[in-house]
Amino acid sequence: MSPEDPEETLPLLRPPDASVPRGRRVFLAAFAAALGPLSFGYALGYSSPAIPSLQRTAPPALRLGDDAASWFGAIVTLGAAAGGVLGGWLVDRAGRKLSLLLCTVPFVTGFAVITAAWNVWMLLGGRLLTGLACGVASLVAPVYISEIAYPAVRGLLGSCVQLMVVTGILLAYVAGWVLEWRWLAVLGCVPPTLMLLLMCFMPETPRFLLTQHQHQEAMAALRFLWGSEEGWEEPPVGVEHQQLSGVNAIMFYAKTIFEEAKFKDSSLASVTVGIIQVLFTAVAALIMDRAGRRLLLALSGVVMVFSMSAFGTYFKLTQSGPSNSSHVSLLVPISAEPVDVHVGLAWLAVGSMCLFIAGFAVGWGPIPWLLMSEIFPLHVKGVATGVCVLTNWFMAFMVTKAFSSVMAILKPYGAFWLTAAFCILSVLFTLTFVPETKGRTLEQITAYFEGR
Repeated sequence: MSPEDPEETLPLLRPPDASVPRGRRVFLAAFAAALGPLSFGYALGYSSPAIPSLQRTAPPALRLGDDAASWFGAIVTLGAAAGGVLGGWLVDRAGRKLSLLLCTVPFVTGFAVITAAWNVWMLLGGRLLTGLACGVASLVAPVYISEIAYPAVRGLLGSCVQLMVVTGILLAYVAGWVLEWRWLAVLGCVPPTLMLLLMCFMPETPRFLLTQHQHQEAMAALRFLWGSEEGWEEPPVGVEHQQLSGVNAIMFYAKTIFEEAKFKDSSLASVTVGIIQVLFTAVAALIMDRAGRRLLLALSGVVMVFSMSAFGTYFKLTQSGPSNSSHVSLLVPISAEPVDVHVGLAWLAVGSMCLFIAGFAVGWGPIPWLLMSEIFPLHVKGVATGVCVLTNWFMAFMVTKAFSSVMAILKPYGAFWLTAAFCILSVLFTLTFVPETKGRTLEQITAYFEGR
């Protein structure tokens, strides 16, 4: 390496010695940053209760047709793809903290535009803005948290990113019980506003400050976060498989899916799915630093293979006729089937979906974002994570928007069996290429990839 390479000149950040009290403010800083993913999750979950609400309104009130509803659900991912590029540029130039502060602006502005919307274009514009904020938050928050955490808790705190995402989704589902779409948008302004207030009192990450040659500020940040500056010494993988699992095609339209499955209370069913996702993401966070990343990814992939295969089997058993390609007609049973048979098959669909969500939440939900923040060295972190987030959100858009076309071509059971095949690939990819990073410092992980 050249002398100008920041990786060669930075102090090695190690956790404090066991005899040194570890500061609890690292958890407060992680919570403040994770409010960005909470806002991001709420923006994703917002479409599930908002679309039925917008489709129930009577003329001349603002109302969404099927095609507009499809764009309303999917356009947030296009904004997020652009946000990934913007976040990759911001995170290295403005820093981690300021990038998180800046992403609150499109969050609040986007939900405000939706609240005031009087036509479809304002709705789509607001969703695009919230999507832009989602892309920035989904990149910067994992980077910020990974750089402030010491190895013993990095898995726990890093997994809290996805935990806050699914909590935000659940919040949108629960609020959708009692609020119509405009008030849901007003509620969406609350988490980013709280993040703005808290992040103002949090420090920049020590590692970023060191790249800016601000050693005194870095030491002060370390004392704030860890409670000590002891342990400083001089120094001697993509996420696009995640979206091919089909998770966004399910989560964006969860309520509609249950309505078409003829459940009496589709809101309750979708909230149940949200609760399952939160619980299993919390389990993953608690065991991440013990079980390791590779094991949970492989286990998660196997569960998703089984559940998507069962979901496809449901469609095979219930849809022997021509398939309906609409997003809002996913689970229409054969009218000639006896009621008791249909009920049993409907519960097969719900059970498969719940199992898929649980499997995804344990591994492929939180871990790709955690690995993304761990494996890239400082001097390429902004660009590399930006490429990962761009790829992830572009694939999310493709899956969400094109899923109906895939079902029209392959029939619904073929579409879900295809996602099962991608889940098989995710298991093989994990076992072949993904390294174990638990218990290692970020500098040790960088050294591993550079062969040092």
